[in-house]
Amino acid sequence: MRQRLGLLFLTVAFVSLLSGCSLSHTRIAKASEVVASDADTTVTCDRPDRCASPSALLDAGHEALAESTDTQPMNVVALLSDSEPAMVARLNLIHGAQRSIDIQTYIWDQDDVGLLVLNELIAAARRGVKVRILADQLSSFSDADLLSKLARVHSNLEIRLYNPTFHKAQTPPWEFAASLACCFLKFNQRMHNKLILVDNTVGITGGRNYQDRYFNWDNDFDYLDRDVLVGGAAAKAMAQSFDLFWNHKRSKPLVQLRDVNSRILANPGPVTWSTPHYEHPIRVARALEEADDAAWIEDNILDDSMRTGQVEYFSDLPAKTEKPQQRDAREFTARVMRLVGGAKREVILQTPYLVMSKRAQNIFLRLRESQNPPRIVVSTNSLASTDAFAVYALSYKHRKRYLKNYGFEIYEMKPHAQLAVEANTEAASDDGQPISTPATGKAGKNGKAVRRRSLIRNTESRALLGSSSSNRPAPISSEGRRFGLHAKSIVVDDNFAMVGSHNFDPRSDHYNTEAGVIVYDRRFAEELRGDILADTQPENAWVIAPRKPTIPVLGEISGTLSDISESLPLFDLWPYRYATSYDLKAGCTPMRPTDPGFFACYEPVGDFPDVALSGKLIYTRLITAFGAGVQGVL
Repeated sequence: MRQRLGLLFLTVAFVSLLSGCSLSHTRIAKASEVVASDADTTVTCDRPDRCASPSALLDAGHEALAESTDTQPMNVVALLSDSEPAMVARLNLIHGAQRSIDIQTYIWDQDDVGLLVLNELIAAARRGVKVRILADQLSSFSDADLLSKLARVHSNLEIRLYNPTFHKAQTPPWEFAASLACCFLKFNQRMHNKLILVDNTVGITGGRNYQDRYFNWDNDFDYLDRDVLVGGAAAKAMAQSFDLFWNHKRSKPLVQLRDVNSRILANPGPVTWSTPHYEHPIRVARALEEADDAAWIEDNILDDSMRTGQVEYFSDLPAKTEKPQQRDAREFTARVMRLVGGAKREVILQTPYLVMSKRAQNIFLRLRESQNPPRIVVSTNSLASTDAFAVYALSYKHRKRYLKNYGFEIYEMKPHAQLAVEANTEAASDDGQPISTPATGKAGKNGKAVRRRSLIRNTESRALLGSSSSNRPAPISSEGRRFGLHAKSIVVDDNFAMVGSHNFDPRSDHYNTEAGVIVYDRRFAEELRGDILADTQPENAWVIAPRKPTIPVLGEISGTLSDISESLPLFDLWPYRYATSYDLKAGCTPMRPTDPGFFACYEPVGDFPDVALSGKLIYTRLITAFGAGVQGVL
């Protein structure tokens, strides 16, 4: 007993020491002096435009701003579902910046994508552009030596980390565990926003972070994602939101981080920055070439853009868990909920993690009980395509509720979805030549092949507490590069649509700050709707539907036992579930699960198709049985 009390006392004392280890004003001032004296202040361009490259994207944003009035805003909007235009658009905007570049992200890795964008931002800073990077500490820049260097690489570049654990840039496993003991709510609240804003004129927001796995440059596991480019009046709200986060008390300059501060003081003096060594230099060179190719930008981005007035950028406030009753602290979350709750005909929802918050459950229940319930289509991950098996386990647990109570049509992505394989083959080719395939169809404008959207891989792990640790997907039986879903989008009644970072789950509702764009334009909604529904086609997804009844009496008994098991907070052990996965039979036409001919044309393929027997499959079953209590923080 005494040993336990002693251990508890030491643990509490250790945690208290860590949580109070902020730097003294003296050390911060000393590091600030070193940065001020050592940072490169040379500006390579003395022209008013800072020697910016021509950018048709920025030109379109300036034109929209010029046409905007207080009562009639104007914006140019382009959906970035293909990973290559999503990367090239960012590079083009960085090259075209004349005054400022603001970037907000959840993950910033030190792979080809992370280093490429960082290198281009440093080049922009050197020619006189003010660059600010705000990244969530838990998932970004884990190298304190690199941050010590970046603090001094140029006076026009400034980096801050959001909500650093124990006032440090790096969080080793033991500190991760200690943070749970001392400051769970603070540690668990992360900045999930994604935004790049150039000259307060054109911004890109959506689901992508700065990592190879978001832009089809990973060789193992890529994710389908989506951004939207917006230029014009909506950029004002983007700028205001970024400034709120930048100036918040949880956003810490590098000199205030203990590990970075110590390295700055230990190694004073000017630093050098050389062009990084890239794992795939040909892909990097191709992206840079395309970024400065006006014809490429026109063909692949602007040709599919549209001009519209009704565009709104919303963001939750920083540290929204501190004031959960403050309405505007969850502005974006509340706005998304209201949009879905007002549906009359149809909701098309795409989310990587089908775990409904209590508020979302109530909204869908009300929709289902209305006189004319709208159709609810959900595109999400299968166990074979997700890297967040713990979250999938809870989605699996509540399949019957989703199908019967809410009327969902659920389509789970296959790990080798046809559209993903084709898009990845094109985007990952080193020569950059378009590849025509049966699914891409006929040639598009100027004879180039019509692109399917590219697939991106992500370590934005949905593990407990939002950890960004590399959470590898479950082993599968088939071979080849795997794909998963990371896009977060909603279309309501073909009238308006949302693209953003919100996953429509408890973590997005209550813990992480989220952001995104809502476009009130039928043309945009129809384009996004078609994009999502393509992901639900039989070659890309399995259908989740009730099991076909075989033995009536035994089936009813099994269903009753399954209902009882699911309703329990723990010990949900009944192995026979209400629903399972189905695949379309050869020669049949795709149809909805409610169609009378469904069972004649679809065959069951098991609850976890293509997943090999493994520890993660067992963990999935265990979390289904015992993990209901942590649903809110997964």
